[in-house]
Amino acid sequence: MNSSLSLTLLRNMYLRHSNPSPFLEFKAPFCSLKRSLFLPSNSPLQKLNNARTRTHHRTIVTCLPERVSPVKTLRKILELPGVHQGPACFDALSAKLIQNAGFPYCFTSGFSISAARLALPDTGFLSYGEMVDQGRQITQAVTIPVIGDGDNGYGNAMNVKRTVEEFIRAGFAGIILEDQVSPKACGHTRGRKVVSRDEAVMHIKAAVDARKESGSDIVIVARTDSRQAVSLEEALWRSRAFGDAGADVLFIDALASKEEMKAFCEISPLVPKMANMLEGGGKTPILNPLELEKVGFKLVVYPLSLIGVSIQAMQDALAAIKGGRIPPPGSMPSFEELKELLGFNAYYEEEKRYAITSPSASEKVSSYSYYRQPRVQDDTARSGQSSSDPVIEVITPEVLDNHGADSSRSPFTGIWSRTLGIKITGRDGFERLDVRIPAGFLEGITNIVPALGGVNLKELLDDAADEVGGKLLLDFNDAMGDRIQVFLE
Repeated sequence: MNSSLSLTLLRNMYLRHSNPSPFLEFKAPFCSLKRSLFLPSNSPLQKLNNARTRTHHRTIVTCLPERVSPVKTLRKILELPGVHQGPACFDALSAKLIQNAGFPYCFTSGFSISAARLALPDTGFLSYGEMVDQGRQITQAVTIPVIGDGDNGYGNAMNVKRTVEEFIRAGFAGIILEDQVSPKACGHTRGRKVVSRDEAVMHIKAAVDARKESGSDIVIVARTDSRQAVSLEEALWRSRAFGDAGADVLFIDALASKEEMKAFCEISPLVPKMANMLEGGGKTPILNPLELEKVGFKLVVYPLSLIGVSIQAMQDALAAIKGGRIPPPGSMPSFEELKELLGFNAYYEEEKRYAITSPSASEKVSSYSYYRQPRVQDDTARSGQSSSDPVIEVITPEVLDNHGADSSRSPFTGIWSRTLGIKITGRDGFERLDVRIPAGFLEGITNIVPALGGVNLKELLDDAADEVGGKLLLDFNDAMGDRIQVFLE
């Protein structure tokens, strides 16, 4: 089968099992490895690709389309008919779960990230740096576009520019910017205040300038909280002004009725609108996707679903454990499923590419596997060991205390004033090492010759402490044939 026919069959197979998607662009085919294709993980084409990947160590199906950037993918979503759902993530794992479930995009929720990262309310505690850091981890974990929550830009227009630039560098496909004062408040809670009209519009203009100056095409979502802070009329006015300033998507948070939602969608009809379906009881009516599409929305986000069910599931599991049980089957994935989700199996397959030949038995013997020769026959008799057994006692190296020559408390009286000589001669006859150190500094010896950490140097020094003149304490050959000698001088 030739490549063009193969490509056509794959494309038809994919389109038969899913809606038209921006994730595939059948342009000039290529035949190199592309791990980050924008394909829903549960699509037939992606499953086929995954199967080929596992079988052939990541050799991919030939002649797949060129990779589409997340920004370009998000813009194609905005051009498609219908309404498009995007749950909120709060970390890399939740973003990956969203992607695996087949959603075309996701967004970061400041509420959820503040809860997961800080265990604090979304009242301005989360800093600019923390949001960028969390976002970078999220965007690196997935291939679908991620819209980042830029809060109020973290300051004036210059701060807004910096925020947009860093969100671009962090890999976000879009950024939500709101018009609240600092410290900001969660959209459906009390105490919200907004900046002036002029300042709010200038922030959007600054964001557009930052996008242009960065050479990016990041999608700017302009949000106003003035519906609750001021009035619906003010929110509609600001939304029009944001669209005129260059915003790509408009968003009024906490609209209070379906009629208000319709009025919002009627302004600036060429600019897509975002709806926020706050689960659990917010100010905005909860509509299903078909209803939202009929009203005129293009994007719909769900900010609390994942963080909410995660909290409930963890509370249930903790209650079970406290009661002497474990979470029941079905309440959590199996260990095998967890490993597959987190990429253990893919890791093991790729790891095989870098496997090295197992060493032979002789190579496994370390050059530091030293054996102390029996000192005298009566030592062997006392220990009950045969002369072929190594006489070694493992001890923890340490610096001996109280080794002053006049200390009556020390078991090594005078040892500190004497010197240990260490000499290593290679099996080729050349001298490898010849050093002298204070006899009491045992840790220093093991730093020079690590294997001596397994020899009972205390016992050897104790036996030789009262002897005058030098004494050979150790003289043996290691497994590699080098001769090791230790002297008390």
